[in-house]
Amino acid sequence: MSAVQSKNSSKIFIDLSTEELINRAVERKEGLIAANGAFSVTTGKRTGRSPKDKFIVAEPNSEKDIDWDSVNQAFSEDRFHMLWQRAEQYAKEVDLFISNLQVGADPTYYLPVKVITEYAWHNLFARQLFIRQDDFYGKISKAEWTILSLPGLKTDPQRDGVNSDATLVIHLTDRKVLLCGHQYAGEIKKAMFSVMNYLLPAVDVLPMHCSANVGKEGDVALFFGLSGTGKTTLSADPDRFLIGDDEHGWSETGVFNFEGGCYAKCIDLSKEREPLIWNAIRHGAVMENVVLNPETLEPDYKDATLTQNTRVAYPVDFIESRFRANRVDRLPDAVIFLCCDLFGVLPPVACLNHEQAAYYFLSGYTALVGSTEVGQAEPIKTTFSTCFGAPFFPRPAKIYAELLIKRLKTSHAKVYLVNTGWTGGAYGDGGQRFSIPITRAVVKGILTDEVSKAESELLPGFNFSIPKYLSGIESDLLNPKKTWKKDYDLKAHELIDKFINNFKQFDVSLAIRNAGPVIYKA
Repeated sequence: MSAVQSKNSSKIFIDLSTEELINRAVERKEGLIAANGAFSVTTGKRTGRSPKDKFIVAEPNSEKDIDWDSVNQAFSEDRFHMLWQRAEQYAKEVDLFISNLQVGADPTYYLPVKVITEYAWHNLFARQLFIRQDDFYGKISKAEWTILSLPGLKTDPQRDGVNSDATLVIHLTDRKVLLCGHQYAGEIKKAMFSVMNYLLPAVDVLPMHCSANVGKEGDVALFFGLSGTGKTTLSADPDRFLIGDDEHGWSETGVFNFEGGCYAKCIDLSKEREPLIWNAIRHGAVMENVVLNPETLEPDYKDATLTQNTRVAYPVDFIESRFRANRVDRLPDAVIFLCCDLFGVLPPVACLNHEQAAYYFLSGYTALVGSTEVGQAEPIKTTFSTCFGAPFFPRPAKIYAELLIKRLKTSHAKVYLVNTGWTGGAYGDGGQRFSIPITRAVVKGILTDEVSKAESELLPGFNFSIPKYLSGIESDLLNPKKTWKKDYDLKAHELIDKFINNFKQFDVSLAIRNAGPVIYKA
């Protein structure tokens, strides 16, 4: 730990400990200590990611490799350099907190990252979610990345060529990430995931928006899904060992976590249903936008007054059953796509062949749950998020799908589609969401090979295999058509139409295209 005085009387604090960062944050009135010991903050008008305010610099070395669209917005180099200079000038006038960290728990593929923040709690967030250098030492000398986060520096659309007073810009060649005007800390970690998702395919590593855990026999499971669809909850299993809950790389030899921490949703959190996450929220954790009782400072996880996207960040070693190496030298045995079906027509579990896996991976059908993005008016809505994480994948989707197929063929991993959404009717129209215990029973059936070995049938229209029987689950629940009183086929056709129309954007083989759902005769 060290602190140095800059020329203009502001201070620079370097590599403060967790305790020191908490103390500084309290002194600066950036937040307060909740009754459970966690440091609690609010993030103003932005309580989720702001995709319209994220840009990638269009420059010669990377420009041809980016899938430029509304997600990957281009930013000129000249404007970036001017904004960076403005940020450097602003940074001279404020206290700064610096931590030297790493992203990627692999000695070959890691990135060293210097995180520079205006807020002490932003540095605490990064320290808890990225990998500390004293926990993992990279064996290969690499050029350092810089993250500069300045919430107090607002951008101007007319002057800066941006969309609002908050902006995130990534310069892939200069190895710089600039955040201006953002208080919501999730942007810090997601920016580096975009970086990793750009870099890794070039070295034959599949980057994944997924959680991962290891069984007692050494088997590895991956859980793909958007925030709020069960990724963190299902991978935090007391009977297995958590590798990580959000972003991983899949190389020829194994799976590694990008992070050293977890970033879990808190809305409706309960000790009974999610004990590992509940117990991880303690001193050293950071809670975002969780409403506290004004007298007792007890968190109210049911209160969505500030946002549905309430969050907590904590180091992975706060999880009682974790895989301490943060990576595993073994290929995955099970790949699980978590989709939250608001139409209520998908089964709780289906087995996918390789072509179907590519189709549903590219489709990324699910729901946006709990307003994870700024501007999401509805608390929950249907979406197709390519690769189950479209906002974080800069390259064309086909690149990631081809890498997935390559990895599946060499690993012999089995692939499953798991519906954590509705059945018996649509969301808001008579349907019921699958409970966490039911979904856990599904996952257990997958991991014990009960699903793959069960007697099965094809679901009309979707044409994937579904089990007829599964321990701990009523048989009628396994076939969604049996849970509806009427109009199942009508609703299924509506969803199939959406799949077909969405998939028109992809340039893929006929085998993959034909693996998707088709309109059927009821």
